[in-house]
Amino acid sequence: MAEQGDSDTTKVLRGVVAGAIAGVVASFAMDRFQAAVTALISSDDGDEEQQQQSEPATVKAADAIAQQVAGRAVANEDKPLAGQAIHYALGVGLGIAYGVAAEFRPSLTAGYGTGFGVATATLLDEVAVPVVGLGSAPWRTDLSTNLYSYASHLVFGATSELVRRQVADTLSA
Repeated sequence: MAEQGDSDTTKVLRGVVAGAIAGVVASFAMDRFQAAVTALISSDDGDEEQQQQSEPATVKAADAIAQQVAGRAVANEDKPLAGQAIHYALGVGLGIAYGVAAEFRPSLTAGYGTGFGVATATLLDEVAVPVVGLGSAPWRTDLSTNLYSYASHLVFGATSELVRRQVADTLSA
């Protein structure tokens, strides 16, 4: 954990490194959690056509970025990889922000990262995604979709804290 005598520069650097690593691992854990839940739901729900028509917000974001940067949409065969690139880039960015914040305000880690998970679900899935037009507003979405979002982000938050704490402790040793 952070020592009281550590300089601000040391805290920032430790937070960046620990947060980046935590963001990658937490993004992977969230991805695996979502794949497992989707597999369970898919085996129960025979509406494959509807599932395929609904692109994740990360794929829509990748498409929007490609339109702005390259002037064309992401090719259909590249959409899954492009969506994953957005997912991991956002996870690393959030991990870094969380890692640095935790160095200066350890109280943010209360609940072992679950507060961070709830905050990311609320700010991203419930606010930012609908505001920028990448998904529906929470009141226009089934309760199960909202619960899935929060459960996924709880996995992300708790994994972020577990990994961030381990890396920060290792860097402090």
